Amino acid sequence: MAHRIRFGAEATEIARKLAVGIAEQAADRDRERRPPADELAALSDSGLLGITVPARHGGAEVSVAVLTEVFRTLAAADASLAQIPQSHFVFLDALRRQGTREQQALYFARALDGARFANAQTERGGRTVTDDATALRRSGRGRYVLDGVKYYSTGALFADVLVVRAVLPDEPPLPDGSPPKALAYIDRASPGVAVEDDWDGMGQRTTASGTVRLERVRVRASEVIPYNALFEGPTTYGARAQVLHAALDAGIARGALAAAVTAAGRARPWFESGADTAAGDPLLVQRAGELEIAVRGAEALLREAAETIDAAERVPSADATARASIATAAAKVATGRAALEASSALFELGGTRSAAADLNLSRHWRDARTHTLHDPERWKVQHIGRWLLQGTPPPRHGQL
Repeated sequence: MAHRIRFGAEATEIARKLAVGIAEQAADRDRERRPPADELAALSDSGLLGITVPARHGGAEVSVAVLTEVFRTLAAADASLAQIPQSHFVFLDALRRQGTREQQALYFARALDGARFANAQTERGGRTVTDDATALRRSGRGRYVLDGVKYYSTGALFADVLVVRAVLPDEPPLPDGSPPKALAYIDRASPGVAVEDDWDGMGQRTTASGTVRLERVRVRASEVIPYNALFEGPTTYGARAQVLHAALDAGIARGALAAAVTAAGRARPWFESGADTAAGDPLLVQRAGELEIAVRGAEALLREAAETIDAAERVPSADATARASIATAAAKVATGRAALEASSALFELGGTRSAAADLNLSRHWRDARTHTLHDPERWKVQHIGRWLLQGTPPPRHGQL
């Protein structure tokens, strides 16, 4: 039975304590591509996986500001492990918005008990990332059959529940002629489900982001919720999902900068500086100061985005949710840039010694470069610019 967290302050304190243990073998796990089974068990036991469950269902119902700080803290210790529960909280949010009372009671209770939810959304065969071929077809009253293949299924290897995005070909088409979509919440151990440990990315190496194959998986209607309805009307659904990605990048940036400080402490000063230590080199001091400013600025934008989402959820409106999406887009761009800059510049502060393979400091940059590929910042900048100059509200989808 997982610990039951009651308050936001308790959640952040538990995250800080958990991060200490997670960080201890993070470099070794990355080097060996060793899945964090024990660390994920500790995460489940900690109670953190249930902190967004609504109070009426027994959860702490923490603010977005608290949730992002939990993610930032964990990511500073190990970005791979921190990414695994990102979709967990996204799909709990989907249940909060579209689940029936019975579905909420069932799945929220499981989350409070430490169950892990993982995504099975993305496919490779469509023209864009939004195209799905995986189908949920009717098979009698209140029954479906699920078939398809999903990739980049972060955390699926260690999930208790897989959340699969699928088209509903038997339902009336949407106004644009496309079939509606649904999210199916299925047990990881269901017959017909196969999860492959085949993720081979250069970074985020231990996220268990493998392939999920679904063959004639039986699904009950009680395990299905609407997907398209999540984006009908003003919503913070996409902003909530994206602010967690921004928190991961902010954590990577802070973790890389902390590693840079340690590396600088081991480095020798450049002979022209006249300094006794590398940390006394005025040019190195200047670079460190610039990095701290960049990381602090990104962290500040992250906090602002989280607070803007919280405000939009307290008093929902089209303007408030648009502002939440724009604030989140700005945070995502800034945190991504800070993560890439800090993880690269740490070698400037650490010198040649910091490139030693046994230190594995490259994982910070590899994690940053890999994670920031999820959704291009160029489009977020476009939406920010259009909103600023033309007052154009951002589109409603899962990336804003």
